[in-house]
This record gives sequence, structure tokens and C-alpha cells, in this order.
Amino acid sequence: MIWLTWRQFRGSAVLTAALVAVGAAVLALTGPGLADRYARGVAACVTDGTCDRFFDRFFDEYQLLFVLVGFALLALPAFLGLFWGAPLITRELETGTHLLVWSQGVSRVRWLAVKLGLIGLVAVVTACAAGLVVTWWSRPLDGSAVPELAQMTPVVFGARGVVPMGYAAFAFVLGVTVGMLVRRTLPAMVLTLVVFAAVQVAMPTLVRPHFTAPVTAAHELGIVNVGGLHVRQGGGEVRIAVQAAVPGEGGAWVLSSTLLDPSGRTVAADGQDAPVAVSGTSGPCSPQGSRAGLDPCWTELNRLGYRQQAVYHPIARFWPFQWIETGIYAVLTLGLTWLSFWLIRRRLS
Repeated sequence: MIWLTWRQFRGSAVLTAALVAVGAAVLALTGPGLADRYARGVAACVTDGTCDRFFDRFFDEYQLLFVLVGFALLALPAFLGLFWGAPLITRELETGTHLLVWSQGVSRVRWLAVKLGLIGLVAVVTACAAGLVVTWWSRPLDGSAVPELAQMTPVVFGARGVVPMGYAAFAFVLGVTVGMLVRRTLPAMVLTLVVFAAVQVAMPTLVRPHFTAPVTAAHELGIVNVGGLHVRQGGGEVRIAVQAAVPGEGGAWVLSSTLLDPSGRTVAADGQDAPVAVSGTSGPCSPQGSRAGLDPCWTELNRLGYRQQAVYHPIARFWPFQWIETGIYAVLTLGLTWLSFWLIRRRLS
């Protein structure tokens, strides 16, 4: 059974291995240079206090590659589910080759166990290795990323660490189970993609935020957490907008960010402009005063009592969340595995 399974699977395995190997080689060749440039840039900017500008320039230069690598890794589990899992059983059901195997003294359970065990293991190892390589390569960019692409945010978190192997195991067994229910390859692939995408959306929006209680804290305003300072031309009303970032908590996943007035009342949510009781005609927040920089304006706003209230998960929870989510997907995978064995014993002929 192992030999037969490998003979049937080797074409897909070789193609996938080649694609992953090419990607890993590119990252391995560019990773050391990326890390060295980041380290030298940080060492230089610390001495003259220009690290914010360095981070912006560094990330802007590599942002496209950063996003492409992340999306490629996010797509890998779906690829394994569609092209490894969904056709695995349906292809044999459509051609009837499973009946030949079962007539040679190989039980249904053994037939399915070898296919799930061998190919599933390869899928998990492939996704885990890809996730760890991408995590290593992207470390300098994760350290300088914009808040929207911080390491704990949903779009980045799923392409880091060990959680891709949980996604791959779930997607693969989901494809197998759906194929056994549908018994047609193309519909099984479509349905696998739809269900997997739905779970991938539901996890970061409905489940992951509640792994542990988020931190709620108030922070002074500054360049990190204020997205904009707007003064009406010619002076007058000053409006500010807080953004989804927390001072001193780089890489955090900010669930909500609001602006509080001096009385503690919420006056604006994340990204929304709100007027503040400070002069835009004269003083540190006026066009004339801002020529010396915005620091005096932040100081004035903080003196008046304006604050940002943020609800967030800090970067210190990255690895605990990785293992919790991997465990959840492992449980889902085990449930689908049980269902696939039940189906092969009771419904397939």
C-alpha cells in the first residue's frame, strides 16, 4: 500500500516540492543580506534618533515582496487541500480502482489509513518547513512593518510560525472527507475551497481574539498612534485621528483604538477625525508652531488630557496563540479523520 500510494502521489509531490524548493532557495539567498542590512540600519539610526524614518524606508522597499511571500504561504494549505486532498479518494471512486485494491486482501481501513497517513504527513511537514523558513526570512521586515501588517494581525499571523502546518492538515483531511461525500473531483475541490476559506475567515474574526482576554490600556498621543493632524487652512479647528498602533508595543494586534477626551469620553474610533480643544491659529499645534515639529503639539494635547484607548493582544502572545490555534486545527483534523473512516466503513462501496 505504501508503494502504491507513492506511485499514485509522486507526480503531485514532485511538483509541489519543486515549487517549495525554489521559494525556499530564494528566501535562503536573500535572507542573510536582508537581516544584515536591517541590523546595520538599526545600529546607525539609534545613534541619531532616526529609526522611525529608517523603518519606513526599509519596509517600503521590501513591502511588495513581503506581501507576496505572505500570501504564497497562506495559499499553500489551500493548495494542498484542493490538489492533494480532494482528488485523493474521489479520483479512485470515479475510476473504480478502489474496488481492485479492496479485492486484493487490503481492507478499507488500511487503504484509507495509508493514504491519509503518508500523504498527510508530507503535507504537514511541507507546510511547517515553509512556515518556519518564512518566519526566519521576514523577521527584519516584521520588526519594521506598518501597523496594518504587524506580526499579530490576521493577514500576517497565519503566514508565520507553526500554524501553517495546522492549516495544511485540516485542509488536506477536509478535501479527503468532502471528496468522499461528493464523489466527484471538481465539485469536491470547489466545496473544499469554500469551506476552508470560511473557516480561515471565521478563526481570526470570531475565535482568535478570545484565546485570552485582550489588554485594555490608555496611552499618551504621539507619532506612533496618531495617524494624522489636520488644521484648517489659515488656522482654526484642529482635528486628529488615532490609528491601530500602540506605543511601545510593536507587532501588536490592535482590536480597537479610540480617542478619549479629557473627561474620558470616546470621541472618535480608529481612523476617524475628531476635533480637539486646542488652537490651530496660534500655539504648538498651529501651522506656525508645527514648523518646529509635532512633538510640542503632542505634548500640549497630552497636557490637556487627550488619550488613546487601545484594546490589543501584545506581540508576547504570538507563540502561545500559534500553539493554541494549531491545537484547534488539530482537533478539527481529528474530527474529520474520524468522519472519513466512518464513511469508508458505512457508506462507500
